Amino acid sequence: MDLLFIAPVLLLSVVVHEVAHAWQALREGDTTARDLGRLTFNPLPHLDPVGSFIVPLVLYLLPGEFLFGWAKPVPVNPRNYRNYRAGDIRVSLAGIVSNLGLVVLFALVIAVASAVGGGSPFGGSVVSSVAAIATYGVLINLILAYFNLIPVPPLDGSHVLYHLLPPAAGARYRQMGRYGVTLLFLTVIVFPGAFGLVLSPVFTAFSWIVGLAAG
Repeated sequence: MDLLFIAPVLLLSVVVHEVAHAWQALREGDTTARDLGRLTFNPLPHLDPVGSFIVPLVLYLLPGEFLFGWAKPVPVNPRNYRNYRAGDIRVSLAGIVSNLGLVVLFALVIAVASAVGGGSPFGGSVVSSVAAIATYGVLINLILAYFNLIPVPPLDGSHVLYHLLPPAAGARYRQMGRYGVTLLFLTVIVFPGAFGLVLSPVFTAFSWIVGLAAG
């Protein structure tokens, strides 16, 4: 994998993900993220030393094709939502929806590059580079959307499951958030093959989308 292609796409994808959370929170009635300067596409307020730099670099240096990262979570106050339960779910899913939107956008770029490149998305130096960036964009955003759907606190999918649980069980479930991402990251390092198996639907979708876009 070419880090020069991957890094800007990953950065764009995680920033769009967090801005989507902030934008949806504002729509739900909470101004916290906007007031703290997080409703912006400027990447600097969103960067997280561990998730935006260390984790992607470590994964890039490890064997395999898995790359992941994250930005600083957007601060929100669900108590300000006009409807706490529905608002919390919508704000949580907004990031996932934004990544799926980027999948569509990057797939369209591949389709245009394929047409311009004479039927191949990798024909010509400039077209080849654009197609490669867009291809990584499809893969990275599929991984981000899929990964965030995993119902392990504090990932986005956990907010949906939390509201389906009885209050006492939901409170204990959310306490897992202190360890959730750390355990997942350790799993990637210790059992990369097993994690690749979990992500097999992503790679299947990726092959289908790129094949369809390239024509």
